[in-house]
Amino acid sequence: MKVLELMQYPIIQGPMAGGFCTPALVAAVSNAGGLGSLPGSLLSPAVLREQVGQIRALTDQAFMLNFFVQKVPQPSEEEIASAAELLRPVWASLGWEQLPRPTLWCQDFAAQLEAVLELRPAVVSFTFDILDAAQVERLHQAGIAVIGTVTTVDEALAWQAAGADAVVASGVEAGGHRGTFIGRQEDATLGARDLWPAVVAAVNIPVIAAGNIMDGADIRAALDAGAQAVRMGTAFLVTDEAAVHPAYRAQLLSGQASTRLTRAFSGRYARGIENRFMRQMAGVEALVPAYPVQNALTGSIRAAAAANNDPELMSLWAGAGVNRARAMPVAQLMQTLVTEMAAL
Repeated sequence: MKVLELMQYPIIQGPMAGGFCTPALVAAVSNAGGLGSLPGSLLSPAVLREQVGQIRALTDQAFMLNFFVQKVPQPSEEEIASAAELLRPVWASLGWEQLPRPTLWCQDFAAQLEAVLELRPAVVSFTFDILDAAQVERLHQAGIAVIGTVTTVDEALAWQAAGADAVVASGVEAGGHRGTFIGRQEDATLGARDLWPAVVAAVNIPVIAAGNIMDGADIRAALDAGAQAVRMGTAFLVTDEAAVHPAYRAQLLSGQASTRLTRAFSGRYARGIENRFMRQMAGVEALVPAYPVQNALTGSIRAAAAANNDPELMSLWAGAGVNRARAMPVAQLMQTLVTEMAAL
């Protein structure tokens, strides 16, 4: 399946896990001529079915689902205790006597994949790791296009070899979690404007550009670099349809946000607006357990921060271009982007 034929405009809304990408947001993007994306990584198969049903009630256009390729971890009691101790300065500041124990480390990816085969979205994309060729073929047999997320040329070549229909080349400026799966995350440092043409030159499947794309001029630059479409996350995070906590939204729209990478919240490098949690954990973030264990352990802290309207302890994921974000309804943003592209 040719992914690009599913859209009127070469604009894919980035799948931002955490409840921000509502079915209304996904459907609005697809209805406006782009490709809406639902992040399914944190959703059980039952919730996934429910939200896909809601999207389909709001649009008859194509949309995408996105997942983290991962195994359910089995951390030892010692590892859990050590990780909780590293977080002590944070949870103690909330007046807690101990860090609550998560009931679930992550969703079962194998069960999620079976749900995808049942739901048959037009497109499914993956990050954090790679599918094998047999898994890609199963999706193709179900009529589902497959997109892999990459941060290096080697990763793009690996996804092409596995049979992917396209790859998202995500520069280091992109908000949220890095998709690195070959080599150390710390070594995948290519900026978007360098990564895009390098990946385009290396593969013969379509390349979708991501990282610091906020307006029509950015889209045009990506297309000029050889990409056939763009994926935009932060730009859609401040639209009216996104379910963003008010305190988080205020930070996104402050015009003075400073972003950087951290693994302190989740155990995997991710770009977000710098806050007290990131500063407080900076000295020990190299020691925290890998995703999803750290992500689950900080879940109660982030939930308490949301309840307290305290952005200093929230994971404020955002791309490097956040200070250029524009608050408006999805339909207006899409039309603005298309108009800006046409002007160039």
